[in-house]
This record gives sequence, structure tokens and C-alpha cells, in this order.
Amino acid sequence: MKNVCNVVQAMKPTLLMLVVQIAFAGVNIFYKLAVNDGMSLRVIVAYRFLFATTFIAPLALILERKKRTKMNRTILFQSFLCGLFGGSLAQNFYLQALSLTSATFASAMANLVPAITFIMAVCFGLERLNLKTTPGKAKIMGTLIGISGAMVLTFVKGKDIKIGTFHFNLLHQKGAHPQVHATAGANIVMGALCALASGVSYASWLIIQAKMSKKYPNPYSSTALMSLWGALVSIVFALCLERDWSQWRLGWNIRLWTAAYAGIVVSGIMVVVISWCIKMRGPLFVSVFNPLMLVIVALAGSTMLKEKLHLGCIIGAVLIVGGLYMVLWGKSKEMKKSDELVAAHSPHEEESVRVEVVVRGEVEDESKQKKRHENDEKLEQNSHVASESNQGRDEEKSNTLLCT
Repeated sequence: MKNVCNVVQAMKPTLLMLVVQIAFAGVNIFYKLAVNDGMSLRVIVAYRFLFATTFIAPLALILERKKRTKMNRTILFQSFLCGLFGGSLAQNFYLQALSLTSATFASAMANLVPAITFIMAVCFGLERLNLKTTPGKAKIMGTLIGISGAMVLTFVKGKDIKIGTFHFNLLHQKGAHPQVHATAGANIVMGALCALASGVSYASWLIIQAKMSKKYPNPYSSTALMSLWGALVSIVFALCLERDWSQWRLGWNIRLWTAAYAGIVVSGIMVVVISWCIKMRGPLFVSVFNPLMLVIVALAGSTMLKEKLHLGCIIGAVLIVGGLYMVLWGKSKEMKKSDELVAAHSPHEEESVRVEVVVRGEVEDESKQKKRHENDEKLEQNSHVASESNQGRDEEKSNTLLCT
């Protein structure tokens, strides 16, 4: 029984990450259903971050009440940028790509985020191109393969691929409206550009979040701030572009379920689960599971949403996932090498500190001896001068006596 419990305990991060990827795949299905129902994309994003803020903010207040870092203007501005890029812009572009193409296409393009992050980090001087090392070559090759996969996914169609015989079409249930943008007549190029813009926005958030975490290491509070800013920006953006007030009404329908699921489950509960998995196994472990969402979305899209899978879509997705794993492999090797270098230098640093302390002690002892010697010499000189002055006074007295 103990062995079974130990196995389950060891498998807990893996099982939880499987649940996370299923939840992420589910939100793509909900998005597609809400768009098919005629719900505005911008209103979906606004409601998502409203629900997320409502869920995360109480957790941050309770769990980080005693250990929260003091807020300042820099952290507040960084949290605003996180809400802008990682929240409003990333989700609005992603939903636009989802409505123009398919859930499978948008999910495949989302796997370009590590490659985009690597390119942006090199451009901003946060990473270096190490062409002489194997991990550096792997990251560059992975980035190029991922970009090639995105181009194949966009421009190559090929023949249709059928997955199984079971089909349950959710888009034509009773009460659903015709979809505004059908996949067959969608502007694939525009959808790819929107997906790319979403990836750039998300990568920008990752870079800003990494800097913010150093000064504000409070995951729940930072997530709550990001959700709050994302909600405010998304609401302003939606109010400026969406004039139909009926779009903001939420009844007991797919619109409410989509907003609640995306906000509470995906941006709320799953963020907490991912934070725990990162703490237990590290960020690389979490990133490895990202392509699983693509597989789930492809299966669900073809069986539930009546989406057609093409050969070009599958080849492009495989190339993107392959490039993703090459970038992750190169990054993991560099991290492992840096950890080994730090571990190798730490004993020498301790020895150098000890030697420095000993040398400083010897120097201090020598300086003290020199000061004592100088003080003794000064005392001798002063006594000699005093004796000479006394002798001079005695001579003057004797001369005055002789003169009288």
C-alpha cells in the first residue's frame, strides 16, 4: 500500500499537468462555441479576466498576507505591462486567429512561443547566440524548424485526414447561430498573422514577468494584478469597439459557461496548479506538456466541431512541436551547464574568502605593529626633545646667574 501511495505521489505532477492540458484544450472548444453563438471576441476576453480577478484576488490576500513584498511604482507599471501584453493583447489576437482559422491551427501556432521568446531575448540582449556549442545550435535549429512549420501550416493544405468515425457536432445544436467565419472560407494568412501577434505579445509578457518576479516574488499577487489590469484594458477596448450592449448580457447559456470556465478554471485554478508543478519540478517540466493540448484539440475539433484536418496542417504541427522540443532541450542543457559551473566555483570562492580573511588579518597585524613602532619612536623623540629643552633652560639659568 505504501508503494502505491509513493507511486501516486511521484506521479502527481505528471497527472496534474495532464489535467492542465485538457483544461487548456477545453477552453479552445468553449471559445469556438461562443463565437459560433455570436458572442463578441472582445467581450469574451473582458469577462475572462473579470472572472479570473474575482477568483485570484481573494487567494492572494489570504495566502500572501504576511509575506507580500511592498508595492512601488516600478512593480505597478510592470504589472500593467503584464496585463496589457500577456492578458488583453495576447488573448484578443489569439481569439481572432481562432475565429478566422480553426482551433487546431491556433493551438499549433501557440507552440511557437518558446522560439519567439528566444528571438526576442536575443534582440534585447538577454541571451547570446552560442553557435559554437551544441545547445546553442539546437535552439537556433529549433527556432528555424518551428518557423518553417508555421509556414507549412499556413500555406500548405494537402488532402483531408479523417480521424475515426465518431462525430458529435456541437456547432449545430438547437439554438446555435450560424458561424460568422467558417473555416473553409477563412483568411488563413490573416489568422496566422494574428496568431503570430499573440505569440509575440505572450513572449513579451514572459520577459517582463521574469523581471517582475525578481523584485516581486509573490505569484498569486502578481497574477491577481495581471488579471486586474488585463480586465481593465480589455473592458476599455471592448467598450470602444463594441457598441451592441446585448453582447454584454450573460444568461444561462454557452456565453456564461465560456467566460466562467476561461476565467475561473483556466486563468484561476490551472494557474495555481502550474505554479505548484513549477515549484516541484521546474518550468522546463511544465513546458514539455504544451504540445499535448494540440493533440487533444485536434481530436476534439475533428470530432465535435466538424473541423477538417489537412495533411499540411499535420506536417506543420509536427514541425512546430519538433522545433519546440529542440529549443527546450538546448535551454535545459544550458541551464544544467550553468548550474554545474556555479557548483564548481562555489568551493573556490569559499577558499578565496578564507584566504582573503587570513591575509587581511595578517595585514592588520602588521599595520598595528607598525603603528606601535611609530608611536614608540614618537615618544622617544618627544622625550629627547624635552630633555634637550630642559638642558637649554638650565644653561640659560646658569648664564643669567653668571651675568648677575
